[in-house]
Amino acid sequence: MALEWVVLGYAAGAEAIMLLLLTVPGFDPLRKGLLSVTRSLLRPFLSIIPFCLFLLMDIYWKYETRPTCESAESCTPSEHLRHQKSIMKSQRNALLIAAALIFYWLLYSVTGLVVRIEQLNKRIEKIKAQD
Repeated sequence: MALEWVVLGYAAGAEAIMLLLLTVPGFDPLRKGLLSVTRSLLRPFLSIIPFCLFLLMDIYWKYETRPTCESAESCTPSEHLRHQKSIMKSQRNALLIAAALIFYWLLYSVTGLVVRIEQLNKRIEKIKAQD
């Protein structure tokens, strides 16, 4: 299961870097090439959504089937520590899922806005050339 979380982490990181490069001012020559790369990667990155849902169901299943340590006598200290670590990992993984989904949504929205800005800039240049 660790490989799945690594893949999700790398995908979220790639989304964050592309989002950062698209929104930072001053990278106009780089932005045009990055925009075409980002637009071509949006469809493959769409697979992150069902992947995140699968991983969220995995967290839920682990939550439902975890051992309960209701009293101090029912669990040894090592079992209690393992239970606490499991909860911390599940919380971390849930944050990673949320970050990946939010970054995808932001990347999709920002890419659409940048494309629209490029189209409007071309219209303005065309109108200026006619005058």
